[in-house]
Amino acid sequence: MIDLRSDTVTRPTAAMLAAMSTADTGDDVYGEDPTVSALEERVAALLGHEAGLFTVSGSLANVLGVRSLVAPGQELLCEERAHVVRAELGAHAATQGVTTRTWAHPRGHVDLDAVRRLMTPDAGPYLVSTKAVAVENTHNFAGGTVQPLDALRELRALVDPVGVRLHLDGARLWNAHVATGVALADYGRLFDTVSVCLSKGLGAPVGSVLVGPAAAIAEARVWRKRLGAGWRQAGVLAAAGLHALDHHVERLADDHAHARLIAEAVAAVDPSAVDLAAVETNVVILDVGDRAAALVERAAAEGVLTGTVGPGLVRLITHLDVTTDDAKRAAEVLAALLGD
Repeated sequence: MIDLRSDTVTRPTAAMLAAMSTADTGDDVYGEDPTVSALEERVAALLGHEAGLFTVSGSLANVLGVRSLVAPGQELLCEERAHVVRAELGAHAATQGVTTRTWAHPRGHVDLDAVRRLMTPDAGPYLVSTKAVAVENTHNFAGGTVQPLDALRELRALVDPVGVRLHLDGARLWNAHVATGVALADYGRLFDTVSVCLSKGLGAPVGSVLVGPAAAIAEARVWRKRLGAGWRQAGVLAAAGLHALDHHVERLADDHAHARLIAEAVAAVDPSAVDLAAVETNVVILDVGDRAAALVERAAAEGVLTGTVGPGLVRLITHLDVTTDDAKRAAEVLAALLGD
């Protein structure tokens, strides 16, 4: 099977497993796992921040990052399809008492006019005060689109004078970096907290890293334990992340090329099904209306796994377990089904 459901389905390479098997470990709750510490320090430096915290998932990293910026009863703004508001099971409200309001953008981008209109930094004793804005880069449900750097800089300039802070859900920030050539730190320094995922495009089996100011990360470490997510000898997993940083970042360009190959094959038979201009990284969204469920079922019967992500929408994500031959085969299958 060619599995395009998500880039989370990747399995460790032989070289990654070898690195995991020789990892130096210790009890991370005591702060004694040297491989975890090395991973946290390295990711923080890459993103231009003081400290990092290794977490079991991107959702947990986002919860801890937002919690450090927004108190219970305060408000987070984000785009309406952002992962923090759509795909984390209401965790920010359920566990932290954070409310949200959203704007809509066809490509998931920051809408400065909308943020300016929605933002109420000091709403007084009757309304909810805005304390942070979350941005997703790349934006998953918008099709892996990249946030324009200039818009992010303008957002920073907009919120600074009123004391509103910024969280970056950078689960696929590595893809944005490879697609644009923008340095990771140039993205990271624009935000107060940043989460990045190791188990998507980078191919590690587990884990994300939250970075930010040392004091915020120290508090997040306490909350990680409080939520039952303290690690013990997690160096075996951190070693996979370090290996991925060494070997799997630049190769993301291959995933982007494979996504483009599939999208162009689909567009050739059904131009209405895909917006080629929105295929910027490793995600392809097919808008096929009432054909979506049948397309997923028929593609699976032909050996290509996909999934729906909304009414009429089918998502395809390429990753390191999808070869060029796999991408060509998937393109043939999908094009044949959509042209049928």
